[in-house]
Amino acid sequence: SDDQGWRIEIKSWPNLTTTGGSTQVGGVKGGYYTQEQYADIIAYAQRQFITIVPEIDMPGHINAALASYAELNAGIPISREPGRANPIQGSQDVTAKPTAGISYTGIEVGFSTLRLEKEATFRFVDDVLREMAAMTPGPYLHIGGDEAEVTKKEDYKIFINRFQEMVKAHGKKMIGWEDIAQAKINAEALAQHWHSSELGHMAVEKGAKLIMSPAKRVYLDIQYDSTTRLGLHWPGYVEVDAAYNWDPATQIEGIGKEHIAGVEAALWCETIKNMDDLEYMVFPRLPAAAEVAWTPAADRKWETFKVRLGNQSKRWKAMGIDFYRSARVPWVD
Repeated sequence: SDDQGWRIEIKSWPNLTTTGGSTQVGGVKGGYYTQEQYADIIAYAQRQFITIVPEIDMPGHINAALASYAELNAGIPISREPGRANPIQGSQDVTAKPTAGISYTGIEVGFSTLRLEKEATFRFVDDVLREMAAMTPGPYLHIGGDEAEVTKKEDYKIFINRFQEMVKAHGKKMIGWEDIAQAKINAEALAQHWHSSELGHMAVEKGAKLIMSPAKRVYLDIQYDSTTRLGLHWPGYVEVDAAYNWDPATQIEGIGKEHIAGVEAALWCETIKNMDDLEYMVFPRLPAAAEVAWTPAADRKWETFKVRLGNQSKRWKAMGIDFYRSARVPWVD
């Protein structure tokens, strides 16, 4: 779920999909998964030995829910236009934009929030987590927690503490972006590192392990270079060698392998319209991320990897996979 759309059916709050899922970036028709379709995805993933982890992003990135249910809104006017969030939330004195009934189709972030003082807030959160837990056999629920720019800092901590309790009450373990380290997270939680070494250290000091997803290495929605026809570039550019030439165990000074649960390469879809677009952004960087995650650093060398990667060209073409022909790879056609 995100500001632009609510993408999973919640039977106790049906407007989340009928209203919140009705549009997408650019203002065109949106969509969502029914619970039955989600069950099919779970079953397929299990056959492939994959665990599905759903993310319901809160207390920010919540506009689609606010647009769906007026009782979740505070009705407080915004003091400035929405913009990209600060590295650590709560660092500016801004207030949230009232969004009841308003679908958001842009790509700026940091302008929406749940409200502690609203009676409906935790009833809503608990219902969503309850239904997600019931239809998700894996051990984790991801509660987001990133870019909550207009959530007051003390409120943010209370939210994360409450979310953690609710996730546990429904038999799951909490994952959140590293911003959750500002709250009283426990050792069962996983914090997902994307930009802040400070927050990564805070999470580890509280006993949590990290999922390594540094934006400058494995955000697959980022442009390869300035000429790439798709993607964003707010953290810079991510060529295929940048996705390969890093070590999760040394990415943050003082945080080693024992503190890391794994690596996730993330693909956000603001500029993605179809599977060809998706494949173009994923390949060839996903194989690079996979080798970083699964191969010891001593056995990784870009000079040999790029040759092996270039040999995949014929296979990808035969499978109809679109991919970016990086000039840094000796492709074999």
